[in-house]
This record gives sequence, C-alpha cells and structure tokens, in this order.
Amino acid sequence: MGIPLPLNEELVKLIEQRMIVTLEGIEDTLERIGDVREITELEMKENIDSFETTFHQLFQKWNLDILYTLSLKNSIGFNEIKKALGVNSRTLSDKLKFLAESGYISRKVDTGPPVTVEYILTKKGRNTVLLAIPLLYYVRSEMV
Repeated sequence: MGIPLPLNEELVKLIEQRMIVTLEGIEDTLERIGDVREITELEMKENIDSFETTFHQLFQKWNLDILYTLSLKNSIGFNEIKKALGVNSRTLSDKLKFLAESGYISRKVDTGPPVTVEYILTKKGRNTVLLAIPLLYYVRSEMV
C-alpha cells in the first residue's frame, strides 16, 4: 500500500497487543481443526491455490490503496479517488471495475444532472481492509 499509516507510539503498542491476541487465537483454531480431522494433501493444495489467487488479486498495485481510501469515507467519487491516489483514469477505472465485480465495493449512480458515481465499501471490502492493515503493518514492523 502506498499510503503510510500515521501511527503514534501508543497506537503502535495497541495494534501490537491486539495482533498478538489475534495471532494466538488463529493458531489455537488451526490446532483444534488439526485435532478434529486430518487435512488431505488435496485439500491443502486447494486451500493454498485459493489463498494465492486472492492474495495476488488484492495485492496488485492500487487495489488495497483504493480500499483503504474508501475506508476513510462513507462514499467517494471517481475524481476524488483519482486525486487522492494520483492514479491515471484508465487504471483506476479498471481497478474499480475489478473490485466491484469481486464484491469489495459497490457503485451508486446518481442520474443527475450531472451524472455522478460514488463508490462504497461493501462488508467484504471493509473486512478486507480491517484485516489487511494489521497484516501490512505486521510485515513492515519489527514485531516478532
């Protein structure tokens, strides 16, 4: 993501504490699943392929930047996103179309005049941003 997160020391500590609890919860859940049933090699491969596809799509240039920008406002227009990110119109249009087709955002068209289009995060989009921000922070931090 190209947009730096402005975090003071207090917020960094809070994020780190909550991430530790979250990571411990995920680890515990995975251990319980492993205790309940054996995962087959085919199931592992299918899961990995699915994760890889999703990560590849989300981490393509501009996608998370757009979702993060939309998370800062309830709705935002095309030109406002373009100006905030400094992305060209064609690229932004393609990315917004992909994110809408994938269910991360929705389009609200006001027939005007003039015709305006607003973009809004869906629940899937909001949850993705909420999960991605700590992940990106964690990858960039020195937290172990």
